[in-house]
Amino acid sequence: MPRKRTASARTPLSRDRVVDAAVGLADADGLPAVSMRAVAARLGVEAMSLYNHVAGREGLLDGMVDRVFAEIELPDPATPWREAMQARAHSARAALRRHPWAVTLMDTRSHPGQATLRHHDAVLGSLRCNGFSVRMAARTMSLIDSYVYGFVLQDIGLPFSDADELEGVAAGMMQDMDLASLPYLVELMTEHALQPGYDYAAEFDHGLDLVLGALSPDEVTS
Repeated sequence: MPRKRTASARTPLSRDRVVDAAVGLADADGLPAVSMRAVAARLGVEAMSLYNHVAGREGLLDGMVDRVFAEIELPDPATPWREAMQARAHSARAALRRHPWAVTLMDTRSHPGQATLRHHDAVLGSLRCNGFSVRMAARTMSLIDSYVYGFVLQDIGLPFSDADELEGVAAGMMQDMDLASLPYLVELMTEHALQPGYDYAAEFDHGLDLVLGALSPDEVTS
């Protein structure tokens, strides 16, 4: 009696399937878990078959990063630049929270994919169409990305995820602190972070407003 073929065997292997499997693995177990062998096992194929679609692990990472960039909203050149950059920043943050392993990889690839290139071109195009010089557009994109990536890194690294956990962490810290010698840190905790309704994630909008408020296409000669 012939052996029943698996779903993986019936579905032709493709670059998209390989990258999807790698992204799913990284989302579930972190980037260190992603290897050619692990991705192949997830797909139910031999590791060597992946090399027909990606150039090793580095090629796999290129595809994974490109997949994340494809999830980020492209700014419309017809939209006022602050509104466009704000929407794009929120979309980027949401994508990076869905794929926290990606934040340290976003601008590291020497062979970026089409979604990555299209994304950067759209951001630059939005700024250029709104009066930014080439130099100021580059600086603006770099500054916004630094803020977004940095905020996400800090957000996903915090030792608490809700108000109850924050209260426990703060209580432990204050128990070990010399409160009299650290008045401003105590003030931050008691009068800000531990107040009802505090949500660290909400700080993103405040910081983004400060960043965007400091930028202007009028500063094209700086």
